[in-house]
Amino acid sequence: MQLTRIETFATPDIGFVRVTDETGATGWGQVSTYQSDITAQVLHRQVAPHSLGIGITDLDDHLERVLEREHKFPGSYMCRAIAGLETAIWDLRGKQAGQPVATLLGGSPGKLRAYASSMKRDITPAAEAERFRRLRGEHGFDAFKFRIGAEVGRNRDEWEGRTEEIIPTVARAFASEDVALLADANSCYSPDRAIHYGHMLQDNGIGHYEEPCPYWELEQTREVAAALDVDVTGGEQDCMLPTWRRMIEMDAVDIVQPDILYLGGMGRTLRVARMAQAAGKPVTPHCANLGLVTLFTMHLLRALPNAGKYLEFSIEEADYYPWQYGLFRNDPYRIEDGMAEVTDAPGWGVEIAPEWLAKSEYRVSAAQ
Repeated sequence: MQLTRIETFATPDIGFVRVTDETGATGWGQVSTYQSDITAQVLHRQVAPHSLGIGITDLDDHLERVLEREHKFPGSYMCRAIAGLETAIWDLRGKQAGQPVATLLGGSPGKLRAYASSMKRDITPAAEAERFRRLRGEHGFDAFKFRIGAEVGRNRDEWEGRTEEIIPTVARAFASEDVALLADANSCYSPDRAIHYGHMLQDNGIGHYEEPCPYWELEQTREVAAALDVDVTGGEQDCMLPTWRRMIEMDAVDIVQPDILYLGGMGRTLRVARMAQAAGKPVTPHCANLGLVTLFTMHLLRALPNAGKYLEFSIEEADYYPWQYGLFRNDPYRIEDGMAEVTDAPGWGVEIAPEWLAKSEYRVSAAQ
């Protein structure tokens, strides 16, 4: 395969990538959300020159070579940019083969249990519990995640007493039902406070405790995991494979949570998943918005032998994430009976809405 064109369509919130090969075949991918217009520039400046007009047979090796050639720029932006190229190539491959990406990965189309993932900390505990009850009735969700502490909060709460109130409030709302509950601290706590709230989560039947300590402090997270029976989870922010290897080998978390677009694409995420599998750990990826990252994650989970219990599924509406609406010509996200579904459509099975593309910032790089 030789790529002849790499196009980006970006806003500060989200950016899509279209690749074209020498046959004229095309595929859609996405760079990571947040500062996506900057990431698109990185893609054109530091990824496209190494990827256009040359034969690509081993995609993983090719992208590793791109990172090696840009070795003075390790980290997040390069990974976010190559993810856009890589996911677009997977779509192109799927369309050429007439198969969904899940099948190319060794899996199959089908359904996935989803958990309703709240992003809100400005919501009262009672309102959050009421919202979860409504979504259970409307869409059949049987798993819910809520937020505790403040984001990277240095042991502060969003407001005084919120965490102490929301844990039992949400637990009581489903006390007599077979519902899974999850909590996310977003790097809020020191180990002693994380352990304190971890015991509170355990006592209220919450089974998943996400990113309790600053995510870069792996020893702190390991201390929390060793002190608790609840599953301590993390990894969404991490994009360096040696960090992942160390995280898994030191048993810092019970469940690994790579984000396909933060990490650099499907191939690099599969490498993390294989590390986790060798250590006996499940993979429950981070995909906290309704851009393409959730669809990518759906295909991945249908192919992983160590897939976690559920798919993260954002429940935030246009008042909170206005940019995640109106993106697609055919909406790939429907939850029925608490389940999402990977269809048998080729590639990712989605097309970007022309109306959205027309409003975005356009760039193109082409082979000479």
